[in-house]
Amino acid sequence: MSEDAVLYQVDGRIATVTINRPERRNAFDSPTKDALIEAFVEAHSDPDVWAMVLTGAGDKAFCAGADLKAFDDAAKSGKQYRETPMEGPGRNVFEVLLEVYKPTIAALNGPAIAGGCELALACDLRIAATHAQMGLPEAKRGMGANFGNVVLGRLIPRAIAFEMLYTGRYISAADAAHWGLVNQVVASEKLDETVKALAEEITANAPLTTRRYKEMMVKTWEMPTPSALRMNVGPNPYQSEDREEGARAFVEKREPRWQGR
Repeated sequence: MSEDAVLYQVDGRIATVTINRPERRNAFDSPTKDALIEAFVEAHSDPDVWAMVLTGAGDKAFCAGADLKAFDDAAKSGKQYRETPMEGPGRNVFEVLLEVYKPTIAALNGPAIAGGCELALACDLRIAATHAQMGLPEAKRGMGANFGNVVLGRLIPRAIAFEMLYTGRYISAADAAHWGLVNQVVASEKLDETVKALAEEITANAPLTTRRYKEMMVKTWEMPTPSALRMNVGPNPYQSEDREEGARAFVEKREPRWQGR
């Protein structure tokens, strides 16, 4: 993993992935995208990680999306743009993030634009600093926002999603909260502690249960209810030692000691 472009840190049960290109407003080029995928896979695979936070370095931007300067340099050199497909040898970074089957939180320390907005949309929860914005300006750049195009209209009213996509306008953190795109808006200086408190509250719960919630929510998204109820994905907490521990801790009036099994 690139030690410069993407930082990966585990504190207790929480993994924090930081896009570390503040001089480029945390925009990602191909190596950065590869490093993000590696970090997401690591968080997904590590049994000691029970939740993941994604953020950007500094306070100027969460992520400005794809590095357009790198795109322009490639175009000038005659290099053909190659999009990472949803299938094939290289997985799409947004799909990888969506399928981290543990709770994921986007800490929006600044604007989340274009691919940066899509990264935020791929997380389960979003906490935004007051100066953060969200937007998909791809229509102004001749691009496509393929992931955002599919997901945005599933998270907010269809007409609002179309307006954002068609105009390319940014919305404020307050408006994003109004439409349910972010869970909470806080002052910049309170962002880290708010996100940490939320992540710690989540990881205080049974990890097999939260993983089951994540897999069920992702894999049954927009399925008919009867079909979704018959899906059996993720670990079954009812057959776990943690279920026994949870009941015992309640009876004994103490905090449970989860083992993740």
